[in-house]
Amino acid sequence: MLIKGYDDGPLVPGESLLVHPGFWSNCLLAMCGDGGCAERPVPEWFGEDGADVDALSEVLFDPERWPVFRMPSEGGPGAVVVYRNLDGDYGTDYCLTRPGGNHVERIAGRDGDFSGAGLTWVELIRIAEGPSPAVEGVQDSAARLLLLLPLLTEPDVPEAISRLVAALTAVGAPQDSASIAAEHLLARIRRRSRHDPMWASPLSGS
Repeated sequence: MLIKGYDDGPLVPGESLLVHPGFWSNCLLAMCGDGGCAERPVPEWFGEDGADVDALSEVLFDPERWPVFRMPSEGGPGAVVVYRNLDGDYGTDYCLTRPGGNHVERIAGRDGDFSGAGLTWVELIRIAEGPSPAVEGVQDSAARLLLLLPLLTEPDVPEAISRLVAALTAVGAPQDSASIAAEHLLARIRRRSRHDPMWASPLSGS
């Protein structure tokens, strides 16, 4: 698998991992735990358990295989999430793609802390709900929303909590714990936004 800008990375399609038990805990659990909330996040919030998480983490963070999650969109920018599994220096890259090209623009990354640009709620939803069925990648809108969630710069949009709960339950989280996980995720984004007031969307021209 080739993506311009990642010529030295052993990239592999990661979309098949989305349905494996333990994926969403690996993807989102650390983010739940950094929102200034007293309640300790657990894999059961996502309908998973610790064994699931440990087993999938060995696949997801394998230095010899870097999972890539492609989210092409019809008529507008898409996104790519790359698990950059450098040995001893793991991180996650968030990139935008332009229609009709294979070039990706890295806009943000997570290496313990999150840094870079983000997306407004409208921009994030536009990508999440505008898959391009003719192109390989993640087609499910709930999975796309959750994969892109770390890029959100507007956690106080009124519909955000209900949309996030719906996305979490769609990927297997129990209804009661989905609302808890959603609150923790948005609390983390609120806290981060206060520390990064200059964040600007790369799609807004600002």
